[in-house]
Amino acid sequence: MNVRAVLLLTATPCVLTAQGPPATRTDTARLHRTLDSIATAHRGVVGYVVHNLETGERLSLRADSTFPTASLIKTTILVTLFDLAERDSIRLTDPIRVTRIDMVPGSGMLQYLHDGIEITVGDAAWLMMTVSDNTATNLLLRKIGIRRVWAKTESLGLPRSKVHHESFRRDYSSVAMDSSRKYGLGVTTPNEMARLFELLANGKAVSPRADSTMLRIMESNTKGDMMQRYVPEVPFAHKDGEDSGVRTECGLFRLPARVVGCVLTKQNTDDTWRVDNEAQLTLASFGRSIVSAWRR
Repeated sequence: MNVRAVLLLTATPCVLTAQGPPATRTDTARLHRTLDSIATAHRGVVGYVVHNLETGERLSLRADSTFPTASLIKTTILVTLFDLAERDSIRLTDPIRVTRIDMVPGSGMLQYLHDGIEITVGDAAWLMMTVSDNTATNLLLRKIGIRRVWAKTESLGLPRSKVHHESFRRDYSSVAMDSSRKYGLGVTTPNEMARLFELLANGKAVSPRADSTMLRIMESNTKGDMMQRYVPEVPFAHKDGEDSGVRTECGLFRLPARVVGCVLTKQNTDDTWRVDNEAQLTLASFGRSIVSAWRR
């Protein structure tokens, strides 16, 4: 049996909780001004939600506006998968054979491996969330079903968070073509994606054990040049999304308090793929400001 899959199945409940001394409140008015100024300076549209789960402090901008998610929507696929595993409808140790016809471009490594390689469902989940593997994402979507992901997000009170189609296979896999054309892989709002991470942090998305396992997977996300860029030492369970003119990221910072930060951008003037893309630097400034506010 695959070792990682065993770890995923047997992990003891360990929902990420506050560590160290009791969390203190910050100057939210000042922080709000800082975050709004970062958003205003950005050449594009920015929406965000920042929520300190211990103190209840919450700041937002365009929190109920819809944004393309790019790969950030893969978080909803992960939650649906673990929900099915919790109810024994699927096993993380189930094998998946990856054939040449399954392989798609973009992020990930499965596209470069040999035809017919066998992985597990748990392996695919790990690859989807840590290196945003598009092939792994498609394999899981076929196994789960896009409509099941919709049903799960709706059951959590997230009706506007939708995955539309498989990666790089919109034309024949989309279940909502008009929305696919408008938003791409998925759509959400800053409020809804922040709510999903709040549920994960509190063990209420699936179960305490499943949620803590998902957060541990996301702490291994290799994408560190956006919100974690200037604060790489701070544990951050997160998922990112990148597309032309779109950069998104949402996650849980472990500071003296647990702080959810979600920043979504669209219609970005800088649509290059440079590591210093303007939107990536904008998200980096958000991350630094959030951590500075509650670090003490």
